[in-house]
Amino acid sequence: MPADNGISFELTEEQRMLQSLARDFAREQMAPVAEHYDRTAEFPAPIIAHARQLGLINANIPTEYGGGGASLISECLMAEELSWGCAGMATSMLLNDIAAMALIAAASEEQKKRWLTRMVEGQLAAYAVTEPGAGSDVAGIQTTATRRQDAYVLQGTKTFITNASVAQFAIVFAHTDKEQKHWGMSAFVVERDAPGFSVGKRFDKMGQRASDTAEIVLDNVVVPESQRIGREGDGFMIAMQVFDRSRPAIAAMAVGLARRALEESVEYAKTREAFGAPIGHNQAIAHLLADMAMNVEAARLLAWRAAWAVEQAKANTQLASFAKAFAADTAMKAATDAVQIFGGYGYVKGYVVEKLMRDAKVFQIYEGTSQIQRNIIARELLR
Repeated sequence: MPADNGISFELTEEQRMLQSLARDFAREQMAPVAEHYDRTAEFPAPIIAHARQLGLINANIPTEYGGGGASLISECLMAEELSWGCAGMATSMLLNDIAAMALIAAASEEQKKRWLTRMVEGQLAAYAVTEPGAGSDVAGIQTTATRRQDAYVLQGTKTFITNASVAQFAIVFAHTDKEQKHWGMSAFVVERDAPGFSVGKRFDKMGQRASDTAEIVLDNVVVPESQRIGREGDGFMIAMQVFDRSRPAIAAMAVGLARRALEESVEYAKTREAFGAPIGHNQAIAHLLADMAMNVEAARLLAWRAAWAVEQAKANTQLASFAKAFAADTAMKAATDAVQIFGGYGYVKGYVVEKLMRDAKVFQIYEGTSQIQRNIIARELLR
């Protein structure tokens, strides 16, 4: 029988170039300053600006609007490399791209030209779903959008919003009809300078401190109907479509952090000696490294599979949850084991594995907790 070449793990030349570009940027630009931005919690504006010049931000925006037109698999390749350099900086970059995902999925042609072009020209965007009382339960948001002739009046509070302090506009989800629950949500583009739009104090986070995270308050913000994305009531479906596309990329970010933990651990295990030999010769350490390597490879393949399904226009909800949950858990375990391998040094600030452990935890929380991912997987199994 002739060989079946339907499955291939070979990257295209373009994908290899993007991967190499992101890898060099992460090693040469991000990693050397990661400790500084982690310690100060400053927004890494120079890094973000340089990444935009190189096309590492807005890569998913179609070429007709000035973006890179990158596939989701290509986004995963870049996300892994950037997160290797610093997960906090990578989060600010990728969450900007997630805001673009909502526009790409549901905006009108006029809206895409207006806002995607602005993003390519240098503006950042925020993606505002989470609220103080509604995180994993997207349908439980309390923000309202009350119709007033040809406009809506938005009232509510969004929290844990990445890029809130630096974004020029936000994609905001609100209920236009609370009685309809899931089917009463709508999505809007809200300008930062709109009267009644304000940003609270940035959160002082345990990890991923280079990413800007703050609260957004909407106090009777008037938004023209022309800034509603999709039809009234489409908001929940837009959010779910974005999750199916964003979770593979978030999984790839987790892979990048886990791979960094593995590489740092391998190098340390080769050079650190105890009882007259490198600690990597100790089976207990060697097995930790072996498990890390296996899980990193498996997590990467899950992320690629979920991204591939999107590109093939196939349902990927379950695959995206496989990838997100497994990769997030892998990142946390790899970072924790790396600290263990480094011993006392791993617990000291200034050693990269200490930062990796703090940065890893939120992968199990944002974009749907690891428990929510398991709920989704079980629901799909039992459908």
